[in-house]
Amino acid sequence: MIWAKIFKPTAFVIVLTSIGCLEDITYPDEPLIDFISFEIVDSGSAVLSFNVTDGDGDLGLNTDDILFPFCPTCEHYYNLKCEYDELRDGVWTHLELNPNEGQVPFYYRVPRANPTGTNQAVNAVVEVDMQTWYLESSYDTLRFRITIEDRSLNLSNEDTTTTIVK
Repeated sequence: MIWAKIFKPTAFVIVLTSIGCLEDITYPDEPLIDFISFEIVDSGSAVLSFNVTDGDGDLGLNTDDILFPFCPTCEHYYNLKCEYDELRDGVWTHLELNPNEGQVPFYYRVPRANPTGTNQAVNAVVEVDMQTWYLESSYDTLRFRITIEDRSLNLSNEDTTTTIVK
């Protein structure tokens, strides 16, 4: 059995791109993500970075967003999911992690983006401080498949990190 290391909520940096006086840029209402990088800080932590756009600006959750459908026991409590895959004998294998068995999924709550002005579109870089980023396993090659969900429950495309060797 593979066990995840227990980790605390992580820090996020969301950098909104200023649109200012430029022509209005329109994006779809569904979030769109584009993987940028995965940088290992030390053996226990890493920073995952990706670009996200959202046309209607309803990206992110406040700490008080805990009523249905964002309640702690609800499916949509976490709006960023990083699914964990290991390369096992040349085949990418998804590991389904179960908190009831002491396994902690790589799921996070990205804070609310607060765009200003008349154009509420969001174009941002999200940086996730992953205090723990790998599972104790005999396999040393992994990747994350990343999706984000907005407050309207629109799910983004799935993007994948580069291959990571621990």
